[in-house]
Amino acid sequence: MSTTATIVLIVVVLLVLAAVVVGVQAARRRRLRQTFGPEYDRVVADTGSRSEAEKELLERTKRHAKLEIEPLSAESRTRYAAAWEEVQIQFVDSPKEAVATADELVTRLITERGYPTGDYDERLADLSVEHAATLEHYRSAHEISVRSRDGRAETEDLRQALVHYRALFADLLGENPVAHTTPAPRPAAEAAPRTGTTPETDATSR
Repeated sequence: MSTTATIVLIVVVLLVLAAVVVGVQAARRRRLRQTFGPEYDRVVADTGSRSEAEKELLERTKRHAKLEIEPLSAESRTRYAAAWEEVQIQFVDSPKEAVATADELVTRLITERGYPTGDYDERLADLSVEHAATLEHYRSAHEISVRSRDGRAETEDLRQALVHYRALFADLLGENPVAHTTPAPRPAAEAAPRTGTTPETDATSR
């Protein structure tokens, strides 16, 4: 074989190898986009590098594969659905407390499914592999919950937090826990009378 033919053959082989590498990378990118959805773009933005982002997402996938994620029994689903209904009832009179209860309930559900819950950021990373579609709901709910604990959340914020928690809750539960509605908090005028008074005594004292 002549030198020219050898060079041409080497170039062709290198081009084929390059095409294979590009094809593998493109296929991997498609799989990651399908798996992580909006989370893919978020991690790319956070890392500032597509290759670093994909490395991070692949690490999440490997870590998730080592977890023992368990489906819920029918009894557990019924119990959690009933607990969520209680949260919505609680919201009518105590929105702040209801959001705190929702946060605790979601955390218990995450734990029962088999996800570690020690570190919030790691929790998000682990959930992103199978629950990327509702992960942003969890972030929003958590942010409002933190503001609520600091006394910086309005009633409408709390209502939105409950809606966001419900999205992840239903995703983890595998079914809608209750009707897709969030009750409005009870107006102040309908609040329970002050201790030591009754509606009748209030009326006669005016």
